[in-house]
Amino acid sequence: MLPDPADPTAPSFADGAVVVRGERVEAVGPYRELAAAHPDARVRDWGSAVLAPGLCNPYGHRLLERAYHPDPREEIGVEPVADGLAGSTDEARCGASARRGLQRMLGFGVTAVAGPFARPSVRTAVGRSGVVEVPVRPGGADVAGVPDGTGAAGVSGAAGGGSLDPLAVLPFAEAVHGRVAVGGRADFAVFPAAGEGRAEPVAGGCLATVLGGRLVYRRR
Repeated sequence: MLPDPADPTAPSFADGAVVVRGERVEAVGPYRELAAAHPDARVRDWGSAVLAPGLCNPYGHRLLERAYHPDPREEIGVEPVADGLAGSTDEARCGASARRGLQRMLGFGVTAVAGPFARPSVRTAVGRSGVVEVPVRPGGADVAGVPDGTGAAGVSGAAGGGSLDPLAVLPFAEAVHGRVAVGGRADFAVFPAAGEGRAEPVAGGCLATVLGGRLVYRRR
């Protein structure tokens, strides 16, 4: 368990756990200690995995306001269509696309997205999802210093408009948003580990995503 991967001095737990009550983190620490202190708690065991803060998608504004996320019934695939919403005035279509995009982001452990969002339907979709909106950094760069353009290596998922998976374009320590701390909002994700004995997640999706104490995504 990595409560704060962005801080190299923060403690980690080889067999860690987090206790959630409502939308807040009540305790963080070794699993055995927390299980003994909370015998009536519901236990979710993710096995050999990495539990850490959720990720921030630095391309949130591009992926949700400009890219179009197809409805499966359209049978045109699942990848976002770059600039598929450019010039569209159909707020219902834009809102539905944003909801599908946010749902797919949850599958990559995303708990925050970079805004701002000009479309009312997209603002509503983000607000109702529980995903945290964070500002884009000044100077035309996305959150965590990723250039707001098509030159970032490893970008995929929207033809250069950004990746749905932050770990495809950012190191783990730069992709995380916030920390898992007692009293803080219970936003975190569980990732497959990179390898035996390595407390580092792999890109390509997560096992589970929790927003405000709610399990909003679980890999089937």
